[in-house]
Amino acid sequence: MRPRRPHGVDGQARGGREGRGQLAARLRRAARPDRLAAGGAVADDGGDAVSTPSRTRPVSVAVTPRQLTLPALLRRALWWTLLTLTGGVERRGRLPRGGCVVVANHSSHADTAALLAALDARHSPAIGAAADYWFASPWRRRICSRLAAGFPVRRTGGGMDDLLAEADGLRAGRAVVLFPEGTRGRDGELGAFHRGALVLAEHAGVPVVPVAIAGTDRLLPKHGRLRPALVRVAVGAPLPASATPAEARDAVAALRRRTAEEPLADSATRKRVAAVAGSRWGLFAGFLWAGAEALSWPLMPELFLAIACVAVPRRALKLSLAALAGSLAGGLLALQLGGSGVQLPQPLTTDRMRAEVRHELAVESAAAVRHQPWNGIPFKVYAREAGRADIAPSDWLARSALSRGSRTLTVGLAFGALGFLAHRLRRRYPLYLALLGTGFTTALTLIVTGWN
Repeated sequence: MRPRRPHGVDGQARGGREGRGQLAARLRRAARPDRLAAGGAVADDGGDAVSTPSRTRPVSVAVTPRQLTLPALLRRALWWTLLTLTGGVERRGRLPRGGCVVVANHSSHADTAALLAALDARHSPAIGAAADYWFASPWRRRICSRLAAGFPVRRTGGGMDDLLAEADGLRAGRAVVLFPEGTRGRDGELGAFHRGALVLAEHAGVPVVPVAIAGTDRLLPKHGRLRPALVRVAVGAPLPASATPAEARDAVAALRRRTAEEPLADSATRKRVAAVAGSRWGLFAGFLWAGAEALSWPLMPELFLAIACVAVPRRALKLSLAALAGSLAGGLLALQLGGSGVQLPQPLTTDRMRAEVRHELAVESAAAVRHQPWNGIPFKVYAREAGRADIAPSDWLARSALSRGSRTLTVGLAFGALGFLAHRLRRRYPLYLALLGTGFTTALTLIVTGWN
Protein backbone atom coordinates (compact mmCIF):
# COMPACT_ATOMS: atom_id res chain seq x y z
CA MET A 1 0.00 0.00 0.00
CA ARG A 2 1.40 3.34 -1.03
CA PRO A 3 1.83 5.84 1.82
CA ARG A 4 -0.43 8.87 1.78
CA ARG A 5 0.93 12.17 0.56
CA PRO A 6 2.85 14.02 3.31
CA HIS A 7 1.00 16.85 4.95
CA GLY A 8 2.86 17.39 8.22
CA VAL A 9 5.79 19.34 6.76
CA ASP A 10 5.95 21.99 4.05
CA GLY A 11 8.21 24.94 3.15
CA GLN A 12 8.25 26.26 6.74
CA ALA A 13 6.77 23.14 8.36
CA ARG A 14 3.34 24.68 8.41
CA GLY A 15 0.15 22.65 8.24
CA GLY A 16 -0.81 19.47 10.03
CA ARG A 17 -2.27 19.25 13.52
CA GLU A 18 0.18 17.02 15.32
CA GLY A 19 2.16 18.33 18.28
CA ARG A 20 5.74 19.52 18.12
CA GLY A 21 7.11 16.64 20.16
CA GLN A 22 5.24 14.03 18.12
CA LEU A 23 6.50 15.46 14.85
CA ALA A 24 10.07 15.67 16.15
CA ALA A 25 9.94 12.03 17.28
CA ARG A 26 8.78 10.99 13.84
CA LEU A 27 11.59 12.97 12.26
CA ARG A 28 14.16 11.26 14.48
CA ARG A 29 12.75 7.85 13.52
CA ALA A 30 12.80 8.87 9.88
CA ALA A 31 16.45 9.87 10.17
CA ARG A 32 17.61 6.34 11.15
CA PRO A 33 20.07 4.90 8.61
CA ASP A 34 17.75 2.01 7.66
CA ARG A 35 15.03 4.48 6.71
CA LEU A 36 17.25 7.07 5.08
CA ALA A 37 18.47 4.37 2.75
CA ALA A 38 14.99 4.19 1.26
CA GLY A 39 14.70 7.97 0.80
CA GLY A 40 11.40 9.69 0.05
CA ALA A 41 8.51 9.38 2.50
CA VAL A 42 8.31 7.13 5.57
CA ALA A 43 4.99 6.08 7.06
CA ASP A 44 4.41 6.12 10.80
CA ASP A 45 2.21 3.78 12.77
CA GLY A 46 -0.89 5.67 11.78
CA GLY A 47 -0.09 5.55 8.10
CA ASP A 48 0.85 9.23 7.70
CA ALA A 49 3.96 9.99 5.73
CA VAL A 50 6.79 12.36 6.58
CA SER A 51 9.23 13.76 4.02
CA THR A 52 12.82 12.74 4.70
CA PRO A 53 16.03 13.85 3.04
CA SER A 54 16.44 12.02 -0.24
CA ARG A 55 19.58 10.09 -1.16
CA THR A 56 19.95 12.36 -4.17
CA ARG A 57 20.16 15.49 -2.01
CA PRO A 58 23.76 16.82 -1.86
CA VAL A 59 25.46 16.09 1.42
CA SER A 60 27.08 19.25 2.80
CA VAL A 61 30.31 19.19 4.77
CA ALA A 62 29.82 20.68 8.22
CA VAL A 63 31.71 23.91 8.74
CA THR A 64 32.34 25.07 12.28
CA PRO A 65 31.50 28.63 13.37
CA ARG A 66 35.20 29.26 14.02
CA GLN A 67 35.91 28.79 10.31
CA LEU A 68 33.09 31.22 9.52
CA THR A 69 33.98 33.89 12.07
CA LEU A 70 36.04 36.07 9.71
CA PRO A 71 33.33 36.25 7.01
CA ALA A 72 30.78 36.93 9.76
CA LEU A 73 32.95 39.74 11.13
CA LEU A 74 33.24 41.30 7.68
CA ARG A 75 29.50 41.04 7.10
CA ARG A 76 28.79 42.55 10.50
CA ALA A 77 31.16 45.46 9.83
CA LEU A 78 29.58 46.05 6.42
CA TRP A 79 25.97 46.11 7.60
CA TRP A 80 26.77 48.01 10.81
CA THR A 81 28.44 50.73 8.74
CA LEU A 82 25.58 50.98 6.26
CA LEU A 83 22.90 51.04 8.97
CA THR A 84 24.88 53.63 10.92
CA LEU A 85 24.81 55.86 7.84
CA THR A 86 21.06 55.40 7.49
CA GLY A 87 20.04 56.08 11.07
CA GLY A 88 21.95 53.73 13.35
CA VAL A 89 21.47 50.28 14.84
CA GLU A 90 21.48 49.26 18.49
CA ARG A 91 21.06 45.96 20.28
CA ARG A 92 19.75 44.90 23.66
CA GLY A 93 20.58 41.47 25.05
CA ARG A 94 22.85 38.69 23.78
CA LEU A 95 22.40 35.23 22.34
CA PRO A 96 23.30 32.35 24.68
CA ARG A 97 26.55 30.50 24.18
CA GLY A 98 26.45 27.67 21.69
CA GLY A 99 24.09 27.09 18.82
CA CYS A 100 20.52 28.36 18.79
CA VAL A 101 17.61 28.94 16.47
CA VAL A 102 16.63 32.61 16.30
CA VAL A 103 12.99 33.39 15.53
CA ALA A 104 12.35 37.01 14.54
CA ASN A 105 9.57 39.17 13.17
CA HIS A 106 9.78 40.06 9.49
CA SER A 107 8.53 43.32 7.99
CA SER A 108 11.34 44.47 5.69
CA HIS A 109 14.21 43.28 3.53
CA ALA A 110 16.37 45.30 5.95
CA ASP A 111 15.65 42.78 8.75
CA THR A 112 18.48 40.55 7.58
CA ALA A 113 20.93 43.46 7.57
CA ALA A 114 19.80 44.46 11.06
CA LEU A 115 20.39 40.98 12.46
CA LEU A 116 23.76 40.56 10.77
CA ALA A 117 24.86 43.94 12.14
CA ALA A 118 23.57 43.27 15.66
CA LEU A 119 24.29 39.61 16.39
CA ASP A 120 27.76 38.57 17.53
CA ALA A 121 30.03 37.24 14.79
CA ARG A 122 31.11 34.34 17.02
CA HIS A 123 27.71 32.76 16.31
CA SER A 124 28.30 33.04 12.53
CA PRO A 125 24.57 33.61 11.97
CA ALA A 126 23.02 31.95 8.92
CA ILE A 127 19.78 33.40 7.56
CA GLY A 128 16.99 31.27 6.13
CA ALA A 129 15.88 32.87 2.86
CA ALA A 130 13.04 32.12 0.45
CA ALA A 131 14.50 29.87 -2.24
CA ASP A 132 11.93 30.95 -4.83
CA TYR A 133 13.05 34.59 -4.54
CA TRP A 134 16.60 34.94 -3.25
CA PHE A 135 17.96 31.88 -5.06
CA ALA A 136 15.94 32.23 -8.26
CA SER A 137 18.76 33.90 -10.21
CA PRO A 138 22.56 33.71 -10.04
CA TRP A 139 23.08 37.33 -8.98
CA ARG A 140 20.50 37.13 -6.18
CA ARG A 141 22.01 33.85 -5.04
CA ARG A 142 25.45 35.43 -4.80
CA ILE A 143 24.16 38.48 -2.92
CA CYS A 144 22.17 36.37 -0.47
CA SER A 145 24.80 33.73 0.22
CA ARG A 146 27.85 36.01 0.36
CA LEU A 147 26.55 39.24 1.84
CA ALA A 148 23.75 37.82 3.99
CA ALA A 149 24.99 34.30 4.83
CA GLY A 150 21.68 33.06 3.46
CA PHE A 151 20.69 29.47 2.79
CA PRO A 152 17.65 28.49 0.68
CA VAL A 153 14.40 27.35 2.27
CA ARG A 154 11.75 26.13 -0.13
CA ARG A 155 8.26 27.46 0.51
CA THR A 156 6.43 25.08 -1.83
CA GLY A 157 7.54 21.73 -0.43
CA GLY A 158 10.79 20.30 0.90
CA GLY A 159 11.45 23.17 3.26
CA MET A 160 11.95 20.88 6.26
CA ASP A 161 14.78 19.12 4.45
CA ASP A 162 16.42 22.52 4.00
CA LEU A 163 16.04 23.32 7.69
CA LEU A 164 17.27 19.94 8.94
CA ALA A 165 20.40 20.33 6.82
CA GLU A 166 21.44 23.10 9.25
CA ALA A 167 21.32 20.83 12.31
CA ASP A 168 25.04 20.00 12.28
CA GLY A 169 25.94 23.69 12.22
CA LEU A 170 23.61 24.31 15.15
CA ARG A 171 25.20 21.54 17.19
CA ALA A 172 28.62 23.04 16.40
CA GLY A 173 27.57 26.39 17.87
CA ARG A 174 26.14 28.30 14.93
CA ALA A 175 23.02 30.50 15.11
CA VAL A 176 20.35 29.87 12.48
CA VAL A 177 17.97 32.78 11.94
CA LEU A 178 14.47 32.07 10.68
CA PHE A 179 11.46 34.25 10.01
CA PRO A 180 8.61 31.91 11.01
CA GLU A 181 5.98 34.12 9.37
CA GLY A 182 7.38 32.98 6.03
CA THR A 183 6.95 36.39 4.42
CA ARG A 184 7.12 40.09 5.24
CA GLY A 185 4.23 41.47 7.23
CA ARG A 186 2.51 44.83 6.83
CA ASP A 187 2.09 47.71 9.26
CA GLY A 188 4.16 46.01 11.94
CA GLU A 189 1.64 43.19 12.43
CA LEU A 190 2.97 39.70 13.06
CA GLY A 191 1.52 36.83 11.10
CA ALA A 192 1.10 33.27 12.33
CA PHE A 193 4.35 31.44 13.13
CA HIS A 194 5.01 28.13 11.40
CA ARG A 195 6.50 25.28 13.39
CA GLY A 196 9.64 24.59 11.34
CA ALA A 197 11.97 26.59 13.60
CA LEU A 198 10.78 24.78 16.73
CA VAL A 199 11.12 21.35 15.13
CA LEU A 200 14.63 22.18 13.90
CA ALA A 201 15.68 23.33 17.38
CA GLU A 202 14.40 20.15 19.02
CA HIS A 203 15.97 17.98 16.33
CA ALA A 204 19.37 19.67 16.88
CA GLY A 205 19.02 19.91 20.66
CA VAL A 206 19.46 23.69 20.84
CA PRO A 207 17.30 26.47 22.33
CA VAL A 208 14.92 28.76 20.46
CA VAL A 209 15.63 32.46 21.09
CA PRO A 210 13.03 35.15 20.30
CA VAL A 211 14.44 38.31 18.73
CA ALA A 212 12.50 41.49 17.96
CA ILE A 213 13.40 43.97 15.23
CA ALA A 214 11.98 47.50 15.33
CA GLY A 215 12.54 50.33 12.89
CA THR A 216 13.22 48.42 9.68
CA ASP A 217 9.62 48.96 8.59
CA ARG A 218 10.40 52.68 8.57
CA LEU A 219 13.89 52.28 7.13
CA LEU A 220 12.79 50.17 4.15
CA PRO A 221 9.01 49.62 4.07
CA LYS A 222 7.54 46.77 2.07
CA HIS A 223 7.33 48.03 -1.53
CA GLY A 224 8.70 51.38 -0.28
CA ARG A 225 11.87 53.43 -0.60
CA LEU A 226 14.88 53.63 1.70
CA ARG A 227 14.69 56.46 4.25
CA PRO A 228 16.65 57.20 7.44
CA ALA A 229 15.51 55.44 10.61
CA LEU A 230 16.99 54.02 13.80
CA VAL A 231 16.91 50.22 13.91
CA ARG A 232 16.70 48.37 17.22
CA VAL A 233 17.29 44.67 17.83
CA ALA A 234 16.24 43.10 21.14
CA VAL A 235 17.31 39.57 22.10
CA GLY A 236 14.98 37.78 24.51
CA ALA A 237 15.42 34.83 26.85
CA PRO A 238 15.40 31.32 25.33
CA LEU A 239 11.94 29.75 25.11
CA PRO A 240 11.06 26.63 27.11
CA ALA A 241 11.38 23.34 25.25
CA SER A 242 7.60 22.89 25.29
CA ALA A 243 6.89 26.21 23.54
CA THR A 244 4.36 26.21 20.71
CA PRO A 245 4.44 28.36 17.56
CA ALA A 246 1.77 30.61 19.09
CA GLU A 247 3.84 31.07 22.26
CA ALA A 248 6.94 31.87 20.20
CA ARG A 249 4.93 34.46 18.27
CA ASP A 250 3.64 36.01 21.50
CA ALA A 251 7.18 36.24 22.89
CA VAL A 252 8.47 38.02 19.78
CA ALA A 253 5.42 40.32 19.67
CA ALA A 254 5.82 41.37 23.32
CA LEU A 255 9.54 41.94 22.86
CA ARG A 256 8.96 44.02 19.74
CA ARG A 257 6.28 46.10 21.41
CA ARG A 258 8.60 46.97 24.31
CA THR A 259 11.48 47.71 21.95
CA ALA A 260 9.45 49.98 19.66
CA GLU A 261 7.93 51.91 22.56
CA GLU A 262 11.20 52.46 24.43
CA PRO A 263 12.09 56.17 24.19
CA LEU A 264 15.51 57.23 22.98
CA ALA A 265 17.57 58.80 25.77
CA ASP A 266 17.75 62.53 25.12
CA SER A 267 18.93 65.79 26.63
CA ALA A 268 16.57 68.52 27.82
CA THR A 269 19.01 71.09 26.46
CA ARG A 270 18.96 69.52 23.01
CA LYS A 271 15.17 69.39 23.06
CA ARG A 272 14.96 73.10 23.83
CA VAL A 273 17.46 74.00 21.11
CA ALA A 274 15.69 71.71 18.64
CA ALA A 275 12.31 73.25 19.46
CA VAL A 276 13.60 76.70 18.48
CA ALA A 277 15.83 75.63 15.59
CA GLY A 278 13.07 73.47 14.15
CA SER A 279 10.61 76.36 14.00
CA ARG A 280 10.51 79.49 11.82
CA TRP A 281 12.22 81.31 14.68
CA GLY A 282 15.26 79.13 14.09
CA LEU A 283 15.53 80.36 10.51
CA PHE A 284 15.10 83.94 11.70
CA ALA A 285 17.78 83.44 14.36
CA GLY A 286 20.21 82.05 11.79
CA PHE A 287 19.57 84.99 9.47
CA LEU A 288 20.10 87.55 12.24
CA TRP A 289 23.21 85.82 13.64
CA ALA A 290 24.92 85.71 10.24
CA GLY A 291 23.83 89.23 9.33
CA ALA A 292 25.11 90.63 12.62
CA GLU A 293 28.44 88.83 12.16
CA ALA A 294 28.88 90.46 8.75
CA LEU A 295 28.52 93.85 10.45
CA SER A 296 30.02 93.65 13.93
CA TRP A 297 29.11 90.49 15.91
CA PRO A 298 32.32 88.55 16.68
CA LEU A 299 30.85 85.01 16.55
CA MET A 300 30.81 83.50 13.07
CA PRO A 301 27.59 81.90 11.71
CA GLU A 302 29.29 78.51 11.53
CA LEU A 303 29.08 78.40 15.32
CA PHE A 304 25.31 78.84 15.09
CA LEU A 305 25.14 76.00 12.55
CA ALA A 306 27.25 73.77 14.79
CA ILE A 307 24.76 74.31 17.61
CA ALA A 308 21.51 74.13 15.65
CA CYS A 309 22.19 71.55 12.92
CA VAL A 310 23.43 68.93 15.36
CA ALA A 311 20.32 69.46 17.49
CA VAL A 312 17.91 69.10 14.56
CA PRO A 313 19.71 67.52 11.56
CA ARG A 314 16.67 67.45 9.28
CA ARG A 315 16.70 71.27 9.23
CA ALA A 316 20.39 71.57 8.35
CA LEU A 317 19.84 72.70 4.76
CA LYS A 318 17.21 75.31 5.62
CA LEU A 319 19.24 76.66 8.52
CA SER A 320 22.33 76.87 6.30
CA LEU A 321 20.42 78.75 3.61
CA ALA A 322 19.00 81.16 6.21
CA ALA A 323 22.50 81.82 7.57
CA LEU A 324 23.84 82.33 4.05
CA ALA A 325 21.08 84.82 3.24
CA GLY A 326 21.82 86.73 6.45
CA SER A 327 25.54 86.75 5.73
CA LEU A 328 25.05 88.11 2.21
CA ALA A 329 22.55 90.74 3.35
CA GLY A 330 24.81 91.82 6.21
CA GLY A 331 27.85 91.91 3.94
CA LEU A 332 26.05 94.09 1.41
CA LEU A 333 24.96 96.48 4.17
CA ALA A 334 28.52 96.59 5.57
CA LEU A 335 29.78 97.40 2.08
CA GLN A 336 27.37 100.35 1.82
CA LEU A 337 28.23 101.61 5.31
CA GLY A 338 31.95 101.31 4.65
CA GLY A 339 31.61 103.32 1.45
CA SER A 340 29.69 106.00 3.38
CA GLY A 341 32.39 106.26 6.03
CA VAL A 342 30.29 104.69 8.80
CA GLN A 343 32.44 102.54 11.09
CA LEU A 344 30.72 99.98 13.28
CA PRO A 345 32.78 98.38 16.06
CA GLN A 346 34.55 95.20 14.96
CA PRO A 347 35.81 93.38 18.07
CA LEU A 348 38.49 90.72 17.82
CA THR A 349 39.95 92.20 14.63
CA THR A 350 43.41 93.74 14.19
CA ASP A 351 45.17 96.35 12.06
CA ARG A 352 47.19 93.60 10.38
CA MET A 353 43.96 91.95 9.24
CA ARG A 354 42.70 95.19 7.71
CA ALA A 355 46.04 95.89 5.99
CA GLU A 356 46.07 92.39 4.49
CA VAL A 357 42.52 92.76 3.19
CA ARG A 358 43.26 96.16 1.61
CA HIS A 359 46.23 94.63 -0.21
CA GLU A 360 44.18 91.66 -1.47
CA LEU A 361 41.34 93.92 -2.66
CA ALA A 362 43.79 96.15 -4.52
CA VAL A 363 45.18 93.13 -6.37
CA GLU A 364 42.06 90.96 -6.89
CA SER A 365 39.12 93.32 -6.36
CA ALA A 366 35.96 91.50 -5.16
CA ALA A 367 37.54 88.10 -5.88
CA ALA A 368 39.76 88.60 -2.82
CA VAL A 369 36.88 87.41 -0.62
CA ARG A 370 37.73 83.85 -1.65
CA HIS A 371 40.62 83.94 0.84
CA GLN A 372 38.29 84.60 3.76
CA PRO A 373 37.43 81.04 4.78
CA TRP A 374 41.06 80.04 5.08
CA ASN A 375 43.07 82.99 6.41
CA GLY A 376 41.03 83.54 9.57
CA ILE A 377 40.11 87.15 8.77
CA PRO A 378 36.41 87.81 9.53
CA PHE A 379 33.99 88.46 6.67
CA LYS A 380 33.03 91.84 8.15
CA VAL A 381 36.57 93.13 7.61
CA TYR A 382 36.39 92.24 3.91
CA ALA A 383 32.93 93.81 3.57
CA ARG A 384 33.86 97.14 5.14
CA GLU A 385 37.18 97.44 3.32
CA ALA A 386 35.44 96.55 0.03
CA GLY A 387 33.10 99.50 0.59
CA ARG A 388 36.04 101.79 1.21
CA ALA A 389 37.66 100.53 -2.01
CA ASP A 390 34.50 101.35 -4.01
CA ILE A 391 33.90 97.73 -5.07
CA ALA A 392 30.68 97.46 -7.12
CA PRO A 393 27.86 95.99 -4.95
CA SER A 394 26.77 93.54 -7.68
CA ASP A 395 30.30 92.20 -8.12
CA TRP A 396 30.74 91.95 -4.37
CA LEU A 397 27.43 90.12 -3.93
CA ALA A 398 28.24 87.58 -6.65
CA ARG A 399 31.72 86.85 -5.32
CA SER A 400 30.48 86.67 -1.72
CA ALA A 401 27.67 84.30 -2.66
CA LEU A 402 30.17 81.94 -4.28
CA SER A 403 32.68 82.07 -1.44
CA ARG A 404 30.34 82.23 1.54
CA GLY A 405 27.80 79.90 -0.05
CA SER A 406 30.19 77.00 -0.49
CA ARG A 407 31.55 77.41 3.02
CA THR A 408 28.24 77.90 4.82
CA LEU A 409 26.40 75.07 3.08
CA THR A 410 29.30 72.66 3.50
CA VAL A 411 29.66 73.41 7.21
CA GLY A 412 25.91 73.29 7.86
CA LEU A 413 25.38 69.99 6.06
CA ALA A 414 28.46 68.50 7.73
CA PHE A 415 27.11 69.32 11.19
CA GLY A 416 23.71 68.01 10.12
CA ALA A 417 25.34 64.72 9.13
CA LEU A 418 27.14 64.64 12.48
CA GLY A 419 23.86 65.11 14.32
CA PHE A 420 22.25 62.41 12.22
CA LEU A 421 25.02 59.87 12.78
CA ALA A 422 25.32 60.66 16.50
CA HIS A 423 21.60 60.77 17.26
CA ARG A 424 21.99 57.90 19.73
CA LEU A 425 24.24 60.23 21.77
CA ARG A 426 21.67 62.99 22.09
CA ARG A 427 21.82 62.72 25.86
CA ARG A 428 25.45 63.93 25.55
CA TYR A 429 24.45 67.16 23.79
CA PRO A 430 25.48 69.40 26.75
CA LEU A 431 28.93 67.80 26.69
CA TYR A 432 29.08 68.43 22.95
CA LEU A 433 28.27 72.11 23.52
CA ALA A 434 30.99 72.36 26.15
CA LEU A 435 33.57 70.81 23.83
CA LEU A 436 32.38 73.00 20.96
CA GLY A 437 32.68 76.16 23.05
CA THR A 438 36.13 75.21 24.26
CA GLY A 439 37.35 74.41 20.77
CA PHE A 440 35.89 77.57 19.27
CA THR A 441 37.36 79.79 21.99
CA THR A 442 40.78 78.20 21.59
CA ALA A 443 40.74 78.55 17.80
CA LEU A 444 39.56 82.17 17.94
CA THR A 445 42.26 83.04 20.45
CA LEU A 446 44.96 81.50 18.26
CA ILE A 447 43.68 83.34 15.16
CA VAL A 448 43.54 86.76 16.83
CA THR A 449 46.93 86.21 18.45
CA GLY A 450 48.42 85.21 15.11
CA TRP A 451 47.17 88.41 13.46
CA ASN A 452 48.20 90.71 16.31
